[in-house]
Order: sequence, then C-alpha cells, then structure tokens
Amino acid sequence: MPATADLHAMGQSIWLDNITREMLDDGTIAGFIETMSVTGLTSNPSIFQKAIAGSQEYDGSIRTHMEAGLSGEALFFELAIEDLRRACDLFAPVHEATNGVDGWCSLEVSPLLANDTDSTIEQAKKLHAKADRKNLYIKVPGTPEGAPAVEELTFAGIPVNVTLVFSVEHYLRCAEAYVRGLERRVEAGLEPTGCSVSSLFISRWDVKTAPELPDELKNQNGLAMGGACYKAYVDWHATDRWKALEAKGARRQRLLFASTGTKDPNLSDCLYVSGLAAPDTVNTMPDGTLKAFFDHGTLDGPLAEDGAPSLAMLDRIAEAGVDLARASEELQVEGARKFDESWHSLLADIASKTAALA
Repeated sequence: MPATADLHAMGQSIWLDNITREMLDDGTIAGFIETMSVTGLTSNPSIFQKAIAGSQEYDGSIRTHMEAGLSGEALFFELAIEDLRRACDLFAPVHEATNGVDGWCSLEVSPLLANDTDSTIEQAKKLHAKADRKNLYIKVPGTPEGAPAVEELTFAGIPVNVTLVFSVEHYLRCAEAYVRGLERRVEAGLEPTGCSVSSLFISRWDVKTAPELPDELKNQNGLAMGGACYKAYVDWHATDRWKALEAKGARRQRLLFASTGTKDPNLSDCLYVSGLAAPDTVNTMPDGTLKAFFDHGTLDGPLAEDGAPSLAMLDRIAEAGVDLARASEELQVEGARKFDESWHSLLADIASKTAALA
C-alpha cells in the first residue's frame, strides 16, 4: 500500500496545493483522487499567477470575459471560479461520502484586503455565493483584522479556510474566532453548522530561522512549530467550552499543515509530510511533494499529542537566539506581502493578455 494510502488510513486528509486548467483538462487532478488518496484542493494568488501567466489555456475565457466588459480583479475571479467549480465537482463525491468533513476546495479573497475586516467579509460572501458550491472554502488571512471576519463569516454560514497562520498564538486567535461564530449561531437559535480549517505554514519557518541557528538546529523549526500547534489543537478540543458545542453538532476547525514542500534541496522531499502525520488534520501538498510521498514516503507514527518533543525543540531554538514571537509576526506580514506581490503580478499578466487578445 502506498504511503499516501497509509496516511489517509491514519486519518489525515491529503489535499493538493495546486490547480491549473490544464490539470483539470488532462485528468491529472482526477488521477490524484483515484490513485493517491487526495480528498481536497487549495489555491492561492501565487498558484493562479503561475497557472495563468504560464499557459494559453485561459485565453478563450479571458476573451469571453473581455467581451462582457470585465477586466482586472473581476476578470480574474471569473477565471478562478470557473476552475474551482470544476474542482469542487470532482471532489463532490468525497464531500458527500464524508458528510461534509472532506472534499473541499479553497478560493482566497483579494490579499489586498488583509487589513480590512469589513471588505473581507463583503467579498467573501459575494465569492461564495457566486461560486455556488457547498464544498468551497473562502480563504481569509489569520491576521488581527482577519479574525473578526472569520467569526462573522462562520456566523453567516460561510465555510472558511484561515490562512497565513504561523504560531500557536495565531492558531488560538483563529480557533477562538471560529468558536465565537458558532456560539453566536446557537444564541441566535441556529444550528452550530460550520466548517473551517486553520492553515499553519511550515517550511517558511526553516527558511527564515536557518541563518540564525547552528547546524544541528537548522530545519527543525517548522516541524517543531507544527507539533506545538497540534498540541494546542488537541488541548483546545478537550475543553468544556468546545465539548458543549460539539454536543450540539459543531465540527472542529481542523488544523491544516500548509507550505509542506521542502525548500532546501538537501532535505528529504517528504520531510514535512512524514513529520506531521496526525489524525483529524489536513496536509496540503504541492504536486511534486505529493508524488514524492506516494513514490517513496514513509510514516513513523502520529505526532505526539502532548507536544513534548516539539516544545523541547522550540526551547532549544529560542535559547539559540531566535525570538519566536517576533519571527511569527514577521512571517505573517511577509506572507501577506508575498501574496500582494503575486496578486499584482497576476493582474499585470491578465492586463498583458487582455491587451494582446484585444
């Protein structure tokens, strides 16, 4: 049995961190579902920027939307929703079979709204309604301004993938927002229906902190932060507050391990998959990482629920001089900026294509 099947059997959902129109057209994504236990898909501005800039697959749709008077951001969301509707339909059988726990795809709001709560809420509602797929998450950043949007959208019944989470503190902020949204539904006489994931970025930790660390601690930060957040996730769902909601039918905001492709070519290409296996969580992988894990991945067992090895490693990293709290805030700001840059590049590419097609 391939390692992807073993991981799925352990209880961790495997999602693909990529989407292109070509992958939809040629059956690549359908093949991943059939052979590699893939049960969901995520996207972000960087993924779509690469997909649209590097392909002519979108030219026909661009021309159609141009003729309808669309340009810029409005045109992009039409392209993205076209792709994600098809992806949602591919995963619909999984969504039905798991009673809505799995089979999700994700679409991100404009990263330019990361510090604007009201506009994030407004755009998220519009995008979810426009896509018209019940298994579509809307991605909202886990920033201080994003957390109130998570609460409001959860209260409104909009499924949310919280992105740009880098620490235990970030995770707890987003878990609190999700639970408040569910509690408000109960107070309003509504069912605590809601579904969410909290996306913890892993590999960027090691890229950021490696220059500050001795060799024996390099490339340990990402896995350690993943283990620490998994402990927080387990502890959060053991509280009386959560259990009261769960008794009413509430679903967990599952912890999702994102950015799990290794950046250092000297590392195992399966490092952040093998090292972050845990039940009732998600790992969203670039297709290269997915194929590598399917081909030669191994499992050493699930993460420790008490987080002891991870917390001990974080203590060693802090003792070596890394200010983890400061680094997590910097990583969130840097992550938002990178998405901004991809967004601007994406819109520039669309403008170039529209000009050429015109």
